Amino acid sequence: MMRIIAGTHRGRKIFSVPKDKFVKPISARIRQSFFDIVRPYITGAVLLDLYAGVGTVGLEALSRGASKVVFVEKEGICVKTIEKNIAALEFTDKAKVLKADVLSGLKWLEHFSDYKGYDIVFMGPPYRTSENLPLFYSVETLTLLSEAKIVTPTALIVVQHHKKEVLTPVPGLEHVRHERYGDTDVDFFRPVK
Repeated sequence: MMRIIAGTHRGRKIFSVPKDKFVKPISARIRQSFFDIVRPYITGAVLLDLYAGVGTVGLEALSRGASKVVFVEKEGICVKTIEKNIAALEFTDKAKVLKADVLSGLKWLEHFSDYKGYDIVFMGPPYRTSENLPLFYSVETLTLLSEAKIVTPTALIVVQHHKKEVLTPVPGLEHVRHERYGDTDVDFFRPVK
């Protein structure tokens, strides 16, 4: 069972989906490390959670002081689960769930940040299809994000991906940090100034 690690809702349960739905939530270890790294930036931040799954990262961000989280997920069962989590944790006034395919473009998301831009973007694209074939969506998603220009000039953009997925440079983004946890890599980017 997943729970909020820290903040105002520490220890509260996070609902998930059945294991046969091929949704792999971020591990508690990676989530803790991610939030240790972004701790100086989280209070008052507007966070965009792409490929949100059941919303674990965004919910944790709200517990730790983010002012608003926008969740984007295309699977209906996950969208319903995020909405259930938001209601159970009483984050309705600080969260927006959008059912959409991230790869269809991101410019339209600027409206949901009140046109101020997102301070933190977290993306954990799926690693594999239901047939166990590898998926490599990270560079395409980073490119769409860079082209959309929906982040603040000091934004932190974080990608969780399989270690075999090579991240090539994306125009407009600067790679600033890399972490590895078993077969998972987490890379950090900032907009080029």
